[in-house]
Amino acid sequence: MRLGFAASALFRLWCALLAALLAVACGPLSQTHRDPGNSHEVATAAPGGPATGEVSAEITVTGGRVSPPPGWLEARRGQPVSITVTSDVADEVHVHGYDRAAELRPGVPATVRFTADLTGVFQVETHAGKLVLTQLAVR
Repeated sequence: MRLGFAASALFRLWCALLAALLAVACGPLSQTHRDPGNSHEVATAAPGGPATGEVSAEITVTGGRVSPPPGWLEARRGQPVSITVTSDVADEVHVHGYDRAAELRPGVPATVRFTADLTGVFQVETHAGKLVLTQLAVR
């Protein structure tokens, strides 16, 4: 069946509107999600030696800047991990792969604690601000 010109134009407009809504709903990806090796996927590795004490980090976000600058937090499989973040704006800190999160309220430290039971490299970032806080490497 052949559509008339008006119906065909309306269909194209509807498709374009749907594509635009999907793009807005998904939101832009942070730079870390676009670069190779920086996704939610887990890069598996052989487990390391025995786990020792807790691995911890204290991170501050002020004016959209991360301090200390994003780097690596290394842990062995089985080690407890503690990441404390203090932000000057409301947001959420999220550890990808482990799906652990904590609400960030301005000026109030928030801590995410878990056992590093998955091996690989995991992004730790703020969700609304799309700021990379650190990367957790578990061996």
